[in-house]
Amino acid sequence: MAFKLVAVLFLIGAIARSGMSHKAYSYQHHHGPVVGPAHEVQFVDKHGHHHVDYVAHPHYEFAYGVEDHHTGDFHGQKEHRDGKNVAGEYSLKEPGGNVRTVKYHADKDGFHAVVHNSGGNDHSGPYGYGHH
Repeated sequence: MAFKLVAVLFLIGAIARSGMSHKAYSYQHHHGPVVGPAHEVQFVDKHGHHHVDYVAHPHYEFAYGVEDHHTGDFHGQKEHRDGKNVAGEYSLKEPGGNVRTVKYHADKDGFHAVVHNSGGNDHSGPYGYGHH
């Protein structure tokens, strides 16, 4: 297994040095998943088996994204949670150039999302809609 990983890393390095590389970036950040002391929860399943689990106050943040100028893949997401309140957003660049961003939150009243589109869509290329 270690040999395969070294071989893959060597190959990636060789491609990057050969000039075949392109501009691509990615990131990820994470903090959580819980804070405070955990407490024991006991329950009985539908078969009568007793189970013990531990729960704590959910509290986390995460973010990730990709920016690949060669393939045109641009997408990302970020989210944070504190107890029952969750909020975040994700975005992606669609093939026609439109950037779709969805901002959302969830609370005691349910899940709520707002979709934003910007940049429009360019269908003028050889594979655009309505062109044969």
